[in-house]
Amino acid sequence: MKAIRRFTVRPVLPEPLRPLSELARNLRWSWHAETRDLFQSVDPGRWASSGGDPVRLLGSVRPARLAELAGDRRFLRRLAAVAADLDDYVGGARWYQTQPAGLPSAVAYFSPEFGITAALPQYSGGLGILAGDHLKAASDLGVSLIGVGLLYRHGYFRQTLSRDGWQQEHYPVLDPNELPLTLLREEDGSPAQVSLALPGGRRLRARIWLAQVGRVPLLMLDSDVEENDLGERGVTDRLYGGGSEHRLLQEMLLGIGGVRAVRTYCRLTGHPEPEVFHTNEGHAGFLGLERIAELRAGGQDVDAALEAVRAGTVFTTHTPVPAGIDRFDRELVARHFGPDAELPGIDVERILRLGMETYPGGEPNLFNMAVMGLRLAQRANGVSLLHGRVSREMFAGLWPGFDADEVPITSVTNGVHAPTWVAPDVLRLGAREPGERRAGDALAAGGAERWDRFAGVPDQDIWELRRGLREQLVVEVRERLRVSWRQRGAGTAELGWIDGVLDPDVLTVGFARRVPSYKRLTLMLRDRDRLMDLLLHPERPVQIVVAGKAHPADDSGKRLVQELVRFADDPRVRHRIVFLPDYGMAMAQKLYPGCDIWLNNPLRPLEACGTSGMKAALNGCLNLSVLDGWWDEWFQPDFGWAVPTADGAGTDPDRRDDIEAAALYDLLEQRVTPRFYERGRGGLPDRWIEMVRRTLTLLGPKVLAGRMVREYVERLYTPAAHAHRALTADAARELAAWKARVRAAWHGVSVDHVEATAPAATAELGATLGLRVVVGLGGLGPDEVEVQAVAGRVDLEDRIADATAVPLKPTGGPDLEGRWVYEGPLSLDRSGPYGYTVRVLPAHRLLASGAELGLVALPTEDGTGEGAGVLLR
Repeated sequence: MKAIRRFTVRPVLPEPLRPLSELARNLRWSWHAETRDLFQSVDPGRWASSGGDPVRLLGSVRPARLAELAGDRRFLRRLAAVAADLDDYVGGARWYQTQPAGLPSAVAYFSPEFGITAALPQYSGGLGILAGDHLKAASDLGVSLIGVGLLYRHGYFRQTLSRDGWQQEHYPVLDPNELPLTLLREEDGSPAQVSLALPGGRRLRARIWLAQVGRVPLLMLDSDVEENDLGERGVTDRLYGGGSEHRLLQEMLLGIGGVRAVRTYCRLTGHPEPEVFHTNEGHAGFLGLERIAELRAGGQDVDAALEAVRAGTVFTTHTPVPAGIDRFDRELVARHFGPDAELPGIDVERILRLGMETYPGGEPNLFNMAVMGLRLAQRANGVSLLHGRVSREMFAGLWPGFDADEVPITSVTNGVHAPTWVAPDVLRLGAREPGERRAGDALAAGGAERWDRFAGVPDQDIWELRRGLREQLVVEVRERLRVSWRQRGAGTAELGWIDGVLDPDVLTVGFARRVPSYKRLTLMLRDRDRLMDLLLHPERPVQIVVAGKAHPADDSGKRLVQELVRFADDPRVRHRIVFLPDYGMAMAQKLYPGCDIWLNNPLRPLEACGTSGMKAALNGCLNLSVLDGWWDEWFQPDFGWAVPTADGAGTDPDRRDDIEAAALYDLLEQRVTPRFYERGRGGLPDRWIEMVRRTLTLLGPKVLAGRMVREYVERLYTPAAHAHRALTADAARELAAWKARVRAAWHGVSVDHVEATAPAATAELGATLGLRVVVGLGGLGPDEVEVQAVAGRVDLEDRIADATAVPLKPTGGPDLEGRWVYEGPLSLDRSGPYGYTVRVLPAHRLLASGAELGLVALPTEDGTGEGAGVLLR
């Protein structure tokens, strides 16, 4: 029989055990070993069956056991110590509190998904895990941050396999009362709510659930409330589900409703109001519109409000491919805004212009969430050095007239939260002498150039560590494989072979990620005979553990999964290669430490960052990867191997896959496996162990989320907070009026004449050219523009590379025709083919970069500068 109604019966803890409830509700337990150990000791069996979830544990433990613990003085001492440690962690000064004055009072961080712990399944892949690590690292550093997301009642799907290896999806219902969440309530005890207006007089209402992530509150909006109609109740049903309108409503609730939730939370708790709003990918871009509407309600006009909002907004793009960005039909967006829907105080056409692809190569009828994110943020970044470069090229149409490297999108390379992802065995090996700071704290904080604590660890200890982690993975894989085969319909008598799957003494390769086509799950199958030879080599065998989910609507991705599964089902190799369904955080925490090699073979440059390889590296696993994302930035032969790419314009996709797969096989056969299996005089693989040591000591500190969050604070959040403070109501009106005037006058800005005191065709290194430039300013003053000489090496087509901009100074003007003379020296600081040009840019003290307006005036082809374009972003 099925129950007609479901509800949660909460346990009543004896008074001495009340701190357990607070410890369970603060998700710091997910990365704090002492707290997890405490909960495990409550009831080891139930802890295991609860999946390591304290809330589920406390809901299932027997009252007699609770009474026993309430009288156990040793347990109560441990409980008091752990509770006191949490109080100190939450309330004590950390890195952020020791910095000079001027940091943001608070930052609001919006993301469509958050991967904090497997006990709160609100993530699908790298974007969510990155967001979770961002919150945890911010907590460890003491950054005043508020997370904002949605609470999906089905989360992301659970994956199983059919007998023939086809991916199947399941959406278990999540009860918020069974999750480590607390409902935000008004002072009278009623649930706090936010509300959005929908077309036709309907409303979308949502409650606000609070997940406490250490020091950081995470607000999660839930539309499954009785006041909503059935359709609105389903808005937050599942992550990345539904059609266009469903996704649009989710993103309106995240952005607009999220800002309203932040205001509600700050009103009820006294938390400082955010000065900076960080949009993690375009899904939350509507938050900028809501903030404009807030300022409009306070008397600001739209133009001034836009400038004020931009000043305090940071936008992070995570995708290097246009297909990865949400785009909506213009009419769909228009229907959900305006007098009969949401944000009636802002003209619908004005809203649409913020997101329309009004640039060469764009689709003029599509509303692009990333484009809106960039137009509403004064600061933007990609998530690795290479991805920043790719993003500047991808969005260069928004800044016409500028070279891609001048597009104002910087990069902050992602990092990972070490206390979450580093195996306890690795932490113990790297811990310092007793009495010093915990190794976990050191890993979390970032800031170190190297971890010398690993430099002195004996080779034998490192090798035993790696072997022990591999053995733990073998046990985990066999258990998961047995469950998977039972789900596929196999009986006990069929599964005896699983006891021989994998070997703790064989080189183990891991490959686990989402399964879009560009990540090339099946590249390893390109030459199956050669792969079989690697797996079954009599002296140097390889074993491979694979995991990954295809999007439910992506049949091509599902076919890739099926192809891999069918190969792994082959009785000849199934003891050497396995596919594990339902990849998630719990599996990943076992997989990264247990592998010797982490494989990554995307189509370069389509991997924005690829943080799974970072998590593996923190556990002493070596990377074998295409030079994409973070690996392109930090690869050294000390840390692993780079798979060569065949990315020439003339190489078709099939040919490229053949070439790169062959290069992968070559590396495994000729360099990787020989190094793993070779033995030095002491019987250990000395050269392999040295690579593990260097990975930990030199690469480890680079890949930390603590390092990443510090960079965000120093390079993006703090400048954004300063810009926000500078944009008072009067300053915002002044800047908006100035921009309007500059745009109107720009057609009259020109570079009319350029001359130089130059030698003929050649010049000596170290010499100086004197430049004299005549410009028309179209009625603008010399304090409203900057005239620059831009110089550097030139290629065969006279394009300037590695350009340096040198400002020139006005020396005379205006003449009778309103022209000004600018002069200045240009040092010839590089040898070889060299060239320069001159340009005029708008200049204002409140601009973040000279390219911000997307306006530039250049000389005409003949060098006299007879005209200039009107270049609008």
